[in-house]
Amino acid sequence: MIAFPDNDNAPDEPIVFIIIGKAYRIKGDEGMEIHIMLAAPDDDTAVRTALDALAQEGFAEADLDQIGTLDGMPDEEPHASAYQGVLEGEVAIIRFD
Repeated sequence: MIAFPDNDNAPDEPIVFIIIGKAYRIKGDEGMEIHIMLAAPDDDTAVRTALDALAQEGFAEADLDQIGTLDGMPDEEPHASAYQGVLEGEVAIIRFD
C-alpha cells in the first residue's frame, strides 16, 4: 500500500506569484508602485499573504491591480534577487518610488 500517492501534476518547484499594484502608508496619500513576489498554493492565498506582508511593513492600504505567475527566474534585478528569496520562503516587496 502506498502511503503518499504520486501526483504527476504537482509542480517540482513552488508556484511563484507576482502581484502588481500600489500601496499607501497613510490612507489618501500618493502611494507607491509595488511588485510583490511570493510562493503560494493558489491566487487567493497569494493575495492574503501579500496583504499581510504589506501590513507588517506599515502600509495602511493597497490597490492590487494584476496577479500572475512566473515560469522561472527573471533576468533583471531587482526581480531576480527577489525570486531567489521567494524560493527560500520569503515574501519580496519591490518598491518603486
